[in-house]
Amino acid sequence: MTLKRILGAMALLLTPAIAFAHPGHGDNGLIAGVSHPVGGLDHLLAMVAVGLWAAQQKGAARWALPCTFVGIMLIGGLLGFEGLNLPALESGIAASVLALGLAVALAVRPPLSLAVAATALFALFHGVAHGLELPQMSSPWAYAAGFVAATAALHGLGYAVVRVLPQAAAPLVRLAGAASAATGAWLLAG
Repeated sequence: MTLKRILGAMALLLTPAIAFAHPGHGDNGLIAGVSHPVGGLDHLLAMVAVGLWAAQQKGAARWALPCTFVGIMLIGGLLGFEGLNLPALESGIAASVLALGLAVALAVRPPLSLAVAATALFALFHGVAHGLELPQMSSPWAYAAGFVAATAALHGLGYAVVRVLPQAAAPLVRLAGAASAATGAWLLAG
């Protein structure tokens, strides 16, 4: 698959989500759940970075990182539905953008337990934020299904980009990680 086709496919996948990123698109929660991870730059960057980082790993980390993120994010979402708020929630999300971006930029391969623990912590922050932003009159389960599906798709997108691109394109992936890290630093400063 050529780079042109990959970019075209990404554009097609993300274009409908941009239209749904504005409020007022139904009350069932599914569309709101899908649009939340895609419509927020902080969530979008962190979730694609998880996929990029997972693809840079070897062995079990390739599936453990995205699966951990999705599972713990769902738990965090359920906690958010119940009104749990974490201290420094927005800072935690911004820190995840910075740290995951750096992990991609530097192509770090920490021990699996450390990578999973960091991924789980970041996922908890994102999940609680999703849960706290449950739209009124929305089904929590439809909303959760939406943000879980969108997150898994973004992880898959990041993973596929690394695995499909030729090895010579690895510097581009690292550059994307650096750009994500810079955005995370900007979010933390703001």
